[in-house]
Amino acid sequence: MATWFRTYYEDEDLWLYFEAADEGWVARQVEVRGQDSRPVTAASLEEVLHLRDHADLAAMFLYERQYGVLAEGPMDGWQDQPGAAEISAEEFEHVWVEARRTLGASG
Repeated sequence: MATWFRTYYEDEDLWLYFEAADEGWVARQVEVRGQDSRPVTAASLEEVLHLRDHADLAAMFLYERQYGVLAEGPMDGWQDQPGAAEISAEEFEHVWVEARRTLGASG
């Protein structure tokens, strides 16, 4: 079962929202600047894998430039991060849709 949570990186004033798959790996990730609430990342593992398998490095570069870089590795220990809290699927989806709308318009 998927898990949805958020953490806060005070040094960068950045909220990070994650959808983690059963194995604990990130399926989708959103990063939002705290100062102005502007999304800077809204990346999806499914999209990254599709590009890896069906496109070239230039397409991956363009994706990462528009949507940011997806975290790699399992998300073990997220509960110990500052501001960490489990969130609902609905809350994550709201943040995801808004971030994709904003970043999609900037691309």
